[in-house]
Amino acid sequence: MTTSDEELAKDLGLLAALTIGVGTMIGAGIFVLPGEAAAAAGPAVALSFVIGGGISLFTALSASELGTAMPKAGGSYYYVNHALGPLFGSIAGWGNWIGLAFASAFYTLGFGEYLSTFLPLPALALGPLSLTPFQVGALLAGTAFITVNYVGAKETGNVQIVIVTILVAILTVFSVLGMLQADLTTLRPFFPPETGGATAVLPATGLVFVSFLGFAKITTVAEELRNPGRNLPLAVVGSVVIVTLMYALIMVVLMGVVNWRQLAPEFTTTPVLDVADIAFGTVGLATVGVGLLTFAGLLATASSANASILAASRINFAMGRDKLVSDTLNAVHPSFATPYRSIVLTGALILLFVVLGDIKTLAKAGSVLHLIVYGLLNIALIVMREADVESYQPEFEVPLYPVVPVLGALTSFGLIAFMEPIEIGLSLVFVAGGVVWYVVYARNQTEKRGILNQHIISQSPVDAAVSVATSVQPNGGRYRVMVPVADPEHEKDLITLASAIAKQHGGIVDAIHIVTVPDQTALAGAAAYADELDETSEQLLDAAREDAETFGVPVETHTIISHRSFEEIFDAARSHQASLVVMEWGDELHGSPGRVESAIDDLAMDLPCDFLVLKDRGFDPEHILVPTAGGPDSDLSAAVASDLRAEYGSQLTLLHVADSLADGEAFLESWAHDHDLGDAEFRVETGDVETAIEAAAEECSMVIVGATEEGLLSRLVRGAVVVDIVDDVDCSVLLAERARTRGLVERLFG
Repeated sequence: MTTSDEELAKDLGLLAALTIGVGTMIGAGIFVLPGEAAAAAGPAVALSFVIGGGISLFTALSASELGTAMPKAGGSYYYVNHALGPLFGSIAGWGNWIGLAFASAFYTLGFGEYLSTFLPLPALALGPLSLTPFQVGALLAGTAFITVNYVGAKETGNVQIVIVTILVAILTVFSVLGMLQADLTTLRPFFPPETGGATAVLPATGLVFVSFLGFAKITTVAEELRNPGRNLPLAVVGSVVIVTLMYALIMVVLMGVVNWRQLAPEFTTTPVLDVADIAFGTVGLATVGVGLLTFAGLLATASSANASILAASRINFAMGRDKLVSDTLNAVHPSFATPYRSIVLTGALILLFVVLGDIKTLAKAGSVLHLIVYGLLNIALIVMREADVESYQPEFEVPLYPVVPVLGALTSFGLIAFMEPIEIGLSLVFVAGGVVWYVVYARNQTEKRGILNQHIISQSPVDAAVSVATSVQPNGGRYRVMVPVADPEHEKDLITLASAIAKQHGGIVDAIHIVTVPDQTALAGAAAYADELDETSEQLLDAAREDAETFGVPVETHTIISHRSFEEIFDAARSHQASLVVMEWGDELHGSPGRVESAIDDLAMDLPCDFLVLKDRGFDPEHILVPTAGGPDSDLSAAVASDLRAEYGSQLTLLHVADSLADGEAFLESWAHDHDLGDAEFRVETGDVETAIEAAAEECSMVIVGATEEGLLSRLVRGAVVVDIVDDVDCSVLLAERARTRGLVERLFG
């Protein structure tokens, strides 16, 4: 039996998804808007942030239900288009896309402000336009962000996690020191009359709402999220709650340390740095504090801008898939594997808005467009529920339906009324543009009809196509040896080893090739270009199939499209229900010396199955050395050695290093008997373990050694014997690590 298919990876876990939302939202309200916000409502602006978070929470709950039922690239756009039809889909798609461009320009201008605090930037005159140093810095930064996205970056999820962790850590220290210096009497009166009193709260909410746009970006990557039924609502709702609390607290700290009137733009352009100077100055670290907050401001605004550009490419992909825009916009670059045309067009708009706009207008215009989309999203949820679509089966359901989506729609549309006419008018121009685009172009291109339209016509349940692309799952219960193939030089030896073991268990070989693409490229979009992105994939899998078939074992081959390479092996092992993974030794292993997983995975997860890692110096199982000190990993070494002996008639030598020869012989006899290896050659040594193994390996053609039982901390400090053995012996070495549950103490200390 031989089967082959192509599948999309589920790259993102809960932490990665959460940091997409938090990382995008954490910047604006703290680093860019506090001066404008304080001037708009005084101390009551803290309440404005809470209200903005509350409005966002309604939509976050609705987006979570829709996302678990329809985990598709495009997020909010896709839900509106699917439920309400392509006319509203055009409005949502264009609104979301242009809104992200507004927001990116806003974040980029914020970056320019912080850049100019330590880097002298000139003002420039471009014909009738004059550019401030902020705008010059923003143009430089925007060009850099666009270039990074154009060129692409694979496996950047961990970078985002690091950035958000650093930001939260810096802001936590800042908040604690600031609270110690805060004088809360400066918050009185809470509704100052010069700002308009309590009536200023909602207009200020409209200003700061741009701070809450990040949570919806999580839904744009729902198609790539592991366990979306659990992780999507936790990430979307969790990011809103976390950021709302941080915003409200930090605004109180800012206005408690410095009177809110002194935070206004006419007094300072970077109020956070002024407060940091005072808060850190109390512990003699004023310069360090200002430097840290400047660094945090640059990180936050860069992260927000970059995430917005990335999300925009996802929306363009989804619109192209639905034929609302030409799919040529999503063409993948032959060298960089990014949707370069989409990125260039989005980037051009961002730079244009930087030149023409100001921070306040950009913030509100971006908010209006997103509020329109959020209102439509809540209506889309109501349509999906009331149409009673058979295939609509969300794993998470909005509580208190229909109250939540109704409030979400009303508050989203209602907040628009508190914006300035210029921002409303500017946004409505783009909404009208979406309608015109649909009438002139998209109506004749798209074949999609919304659930609402079908429900009105037929008054019957609609069989909506909402299933996510999945691979053919392996047969349950059969022994399955999975082999990630990447290097033609070592493919044959890996497949040979895997096939020999699978044959002894009456099992199947599952050869996978992981094609990695940049985060800027939606996985579903990359599928159409898989052959162009990696021309070796088909050749590798064909060779693997031929090599495995010589053993007479069934073979399956899979091309997996992913944003990650090494980490994807572990997810594939879970989804394919592998019994054993045979993989090549690589540099990634050194992040956790002497074990299969990386250092982070070593602490955070258990292996999904048994693993063998081959340091390939030529596959020759004639004489196999099995060093053992007992333990589960040595049990796997024994099992593999037994399989190879059965297939090749290998000579086996068992090695144990003990304090005394008598104790060593007694241990080895007992261990060999327990593993049905009593007829193997015994070798007992005293002294240094590494030296003994290396000496014994000189007479053998292969070493099978269990992964180290030492904890991560000792291995990071002292290294691991296994790694030294791999480097020092001349024959192939097979590292064996058995799947088992370990507690945190064992992971750290062994």
